[in-house]
Amino acid sequence: MAKKGKKREPDGAGDWMATYADMITLMLCFFVILFNPDDITQQQLDAISTSMRMGGIGAMPGGFTISAGRAADLGNTIMSLPSMERGRLMGQAVRRAISVFQPEIHSNKIKVTQTERGLVITLAGDAFFHSASATINMEATRHILLQLGTFLNDPLLQGRKFRIEGHSDSWDVDPNGPWEDNWHLSVERSRAILRYLTALGLNENNFQIAGFSSTVPVSSNDTEEGRANNRRVDIVILDPGHL
Repeated sequence: MAKKGKKREPDGAGDWMATYADMITLMLCFFVILFNPDDITQQQLDAISTSMRMGGIGAMPGGFTISAGRAADLGNTIMSLPSMERGRLMGQAVRRAISVFQPEIHSNKIKVTQTERGLVITLAGDAFFHSASATINMEATRHILLQLGTFLNDPLLQGRKFRIEGHSDSWDVDPNGPWEDNWHLSVERSRAILRYLTALGLNENNFQIAGFSSTVPVSSNDTEEGRANNRRVDIVILDPGHL
């Protein structure tokens, strides 16, 4: 009786290789999406190109024909579109704002966020204004407002429009005070910030102001901490689609 031979594996890669290749491709796409060309230098690009040419153990042939072609031209065309350029500059502006106001962010005097409307720099009302007043606390915040004026005048923000939005908590104003209601107080705080910034030389025509009273809270008004968060002035560097 003939002895059965050992079953021979088929030549070439197994079926698992296709799944593995798909996983690697998806990971590559994921990291490409995360890649920010603004954060890489020419030296780093050269290093990447060199590593691709060198290959490695088990590397597939290729990597020696990297050259500018139609795809590169298409990429350059897309990145030169106005919306792409504005988005790139706004990303730089966000990083610049976080860097400039880092001490104030840590002390909770300023908050920097990016929303669909644009870049928002939030001034804590209790830090910038005296209680129940639209008078700026200059002794405590003059240097911050000077930094704010310099930042808004940065070439990165050239041509941008700014909206100064005042907000209050839900507690009623003092009936014996100078304010009719929280609408009046919130808009006057916006005007106070506008007057200071224009006194620094910023163009008044680039600004809008608004007062929202307590209608746009960011925290619950049931606690003192929440009410303090709601007493604020937002400087919004507007995206052109939200003018």
